[in-house]
Amino acid sequence: MGSKINNERERGEGLAFWLTGFLLLVIMPLLNVLPGPDSWLHVSDFALNRFGKFLAFGILALGLDLIWGYTGILSLGHGVFFGLGAYAVGMHLMLTIGTESVYGSMLPDFMVWNQVKALPFFWKPFYSFWFAVAAAILLPTLFAAIFGFLTFRSRIKGVYFAIITQALALSAWLVFNRNDTNLGGTNGLTDFKQVLGFRLSDPGTQRTLYVLTVLSLGAAYLLCRWITRSRTGKVLVAIRDSEQRVLFSGYSPGNYKLFVFVVSGALAGLAGALYVPQVGIITPAQIGVLPSLEMVIWVAVGGRGTLIGAVVGAVGVNWARSILTSSFPDLWPFFLGGLFIAVVLLVPDGLVGLWRRALDGWRGLGRQTAMPEPEGKG
Repeated sequence: MGSKINNERERGEGLAFWLTGFLLLVIMPLLNVLPGPDSWLHVSDFALNRFGKFLAFGILALGLDLIWGYTGILSLGHGVFFGLGAYAVGMHLMLTIGTESVYGSMLPDFMVWNQVKALPFFWKPFYSFWFAVAAAILLPTLFAAIFGFLTFRSRIKGVYFAIITQALALSAWLVFNRNDTNLGGTNGLTDFKQVLGFRLSDPGTQRTLYVLTVLSLGAAYLLCRWITRSRTGKVLVAIRDSEQRVLFSGYSPGNYKLFVFVVSGALAGLAGALYVPQVGIITPAQIGVLPSLEMVIWVAVGGRGTLIGAVVGAVGVNWARSILTSSFPDLWPFFLGGLFIAVVLLVPDGLVGLWRRALDGWRGLGRQTAMPEPEGKG
């Protein structure tokens, strides 16, 4: 019976994946282009751009769900990997502004303001778009590999790992806030004009970025699904349930944890790279402790240990944030905290888990109704 339910769930999730992909990749762009602006079916340029940002967060949530939901390792520093990817692409976009800047200098405006006379050496490779894209993924990957190797080799786990990653996020926030790092200080990087010669203010460019984000999210989901259904995925779940048993079975938990942490960091960097050109700004405030905590809440609300849940949580929570902060900006922190408490106490397996229980109950009721009445003894 259990295997039959799991097969039904897999078929349902597969169908939901393709239907959602068709909706996001085909229907929404068509609704943005074809209907008139006064039609209730029309998706505005602003709405499409905002949803693209939510989907970029979905990629990050997938990676965080791999490390927390499937492996049981709570990371409170994923904002750092997101920020590395975002800053890498942001640096390239800053260099393409050129003389369109406020001061008309080839240097970024904040460097002129800080009286920097020449472009720092580590900025120069970012003139290349492809170098910036590669750095947006490789830098978080490399950083996650070094940090993960040092921590997992030292057998740091549980609450101690959560604390040390939170300290990492705080340290990164402090570093990126400093003006002498030549990364924009507290104001960050902003006022981007173009990418590969296409104006970012052009709706067509934003539409292309949205489609690229949808495709990247689909690829990230398939990658994570392949990992979780492989033998490696089974070992990750075993580590979550009982790391000692995995160790006694002859496996090295540290190697598996390092692998999934590196993949998670790479996905966070990819999310940051897609986020920056759609939103137009990246600051230290988006990579510190509080954003990293919010990322955990996305996964918890959607349902940890369910890839679909991670995406649902990221999109749903940020959508709610967009609505509430525009009408009741002071209430958002209280709503977010209350939402997390409610999920932990009432719905520990998140929205997707709640939906699955309701669906399983409906199927069980249907089977009971369909069963014939037992024949009486003659």
